Amino acid sequence: MNNSIYKSRKRKNFIGLFLSNAAMIVGISALIWILIVLFSKGFVSLINLDIFIKSTPAAGSAGGGLANAILGSLMIVSLTTIISTPIGILAGIYLSEYGNKNFVASITRFVSDIMLSAPSIVIGLFVYAIYVSKVKHFSGYAGSLALSLLAIPVILRTTENILRLVPTQLREAAYALGAPKWKVSLKVVLRSAKAGVMTGILLAIARISGETAPLLFTALNNQFFSTDMNKPISTLPVVIYQFAMSPYVNWVNLAWGGALLNSSSSRISLHKSTHSSQMYTPGPAISLRTCSCDLPQKEHFR
Repeated sequence: MNNSIYKSRKRKNFIGLFLSNAAMIVGISALIWILIVLFSKGFVSLINLDIFIKSTPAAGSAGGGLANAILGSLMIVSLTTIISTPIGILAGIYLSEYGNKNFVASITRFVSDIMLSAPSIVIGLFVYAIYVSKVKHFSGYAGSLALSLLAIPVILRTTENILRLVPTQLREAAYALGAPKWKVSLKVVLRSAKAGVMTGILLAIARISGETAPLLFTALNNQFFSTDMNKPISTLPVVIYQFAMSPYVNWVNLAWGGALLNSSSSRISLHKSTHSSQMYTPGPAISLRTCSCDLPQKEHFR
């Protein structure tokens, strides 16, 4: 009886392992195939320095590059990071340290979860309706606003979750020194979890750097070299989208080079976020020296 049960379990275990390994091989094979095609077609365009120093070419013209699109993407992503980082971190601190049983915190979490799962094109249409249609023109500022709405929930939820991993003993040690709660939150808890918070920021950057749909409704595109954020501006994802569907060979080659460049930048952000998350090890290993960050003595608060 026991022998038959053992054989049955062993057979089921073998079938489960076989199916899971087969699914893994299929997924990895598809990913490797995509990477091989992307690298083989994009590397030829990427090694040409014209892609970094020349603007996008006109229809039917030879040569050209992606300098204006690269610069436009850097400007929009940089402004988005400047806007979304403080908002996301401060909101995450509030939810973690002050919003345990709070109606406002519950609503914030609910809205944040909805925005995390919302299609990016919906965010683009929303910004178009509330901003672009009011000012009567597309702009880089509208693109940064749309991308900020995508980045803030990522930073917020990552910050909240990582701050909850900080040991309670650290907070109690800071309170024992007489520190107020706001100083404990900023100088003890946040400082202890800074590697994890940086992970959330890099994950948000990796997500927004490849978004196309929101920029089609906000920043649109610009064939010429422009640094005016109050006007339509060229971005790498939109140029890749438009050039990939064109009948011109040089446009398609530039789209492959831009896709490889954009994928590489996103991969670097994800690698850095993984490295930052590995640096953070919540638990007793966190040094209590964190509490000695210019905290006033207890008698000062009596």
